[in-house]
Amino acid sequence: MTNETEDPVASAALPLSGGDRAANGAPGDQGGALFTATALDQKNARAERGYHSLFLLMSIVLILPVVAILGLLILRGGPAFSWEFFTEAPRAQFTEGGIFPALVGTLWLVVVALLASVPLGVAAAIYLSEYAKDNALTRLINLAIINLAGVPSIVHALFGLGAFVLFFDFGTSILAASLTLAIMTLPVVIVSTRETLQAVPQSFRMACWSLGATRWQTIRKVVLPNSVSGILTGVILEVSRTVGETAPVMFTGAVLFTPFLPQGVLDETMAMSLHLYMIATVIPDVPPEVPYGVALSLILMVLVLNSASIGFRVYLRGKKKW
Repeated sequence: MTNETEDPVASAALPLSGGDRAANGAPGDQGGALFTATALDQKNARAERGYHSLFLLMSIVLILPVVAILGLLILRGGPAFSWEFFTEAPRAQFTEGGIFPALVGTLWLVVVALLASVPLGVAAAIYLSEYAKDNALTRLINLAIINLAGVPSIVHALFGLGAFVLFFDFGTSILAASLTLAIMTLPVVIVSTRETLQAVPQSFRMACWSLGATRWQTIRKVVLPNSVSGILTGVILEVSRTVGETAPVMFTGAVLFTPFLPQGVLDETMAMSLHLYMIATVIPDVPPEVPYGVALSLILMVLVLNSASIGFRVYLRGKKKW
């Protein structure tokens, strides 16, 4: 006769399932659930879902104007796009032809402005981040940078007219307009570069100094190479603002029409922003799709230039070891 009595020690060692524990009335356990949400937990969960929905709605609200603007420009400006539109000069009192001289002139203005502002802005940021002490002079420089960033573009235009066009006798030229744009966008380069330099770990500098490197050697070999991706952020912001400015180039370097492409920095040039302003508000009988096409081309130019900078920045950021 087989003894079917279970070993009490073995039975006690076997774990019970959730259903068994519930059936046996296991204390502190309701149907296998380890925790039970209290009223406060449920209230916090509802608040969390509400905040999540609110922030999502705010993000959508921020994106909608951009989508609407791009959609409108594509819808109304797309019909103006053609090979002739991008490769020919305006003719028949701007009612025919294209935007090629304005496109080339805008590229001239952007490139010269970058060449003037980026070295100066990076040098100023290096001084403020690596050399300057916390004294009255440094605070005065920081105050000047903040005030310069808040000056309206028309004031910069009048300054460029008086300083570069008249005083330095550059005349109405690409150089005068680009230097005006460079001064206007200089705070963006300085601030973004300084923040990037300060983000480099201090231990990098101390390691170089402990090996006998000078301050400039540390900046040139360690700090700047690890800051290039951040410096490009300032360049991207500068390009975006430079391309779209009208008042500074109107007073200092851009003309309504010229049949010649610029051959140097002392030549006059057409600019996309001024061209758009004139055909949209001043020149009559312009086909309705042309202003929208110029505006769409201006945005596409900004996107192309920014995409190139962003791609290069991502490449450099991928090489960081920290």
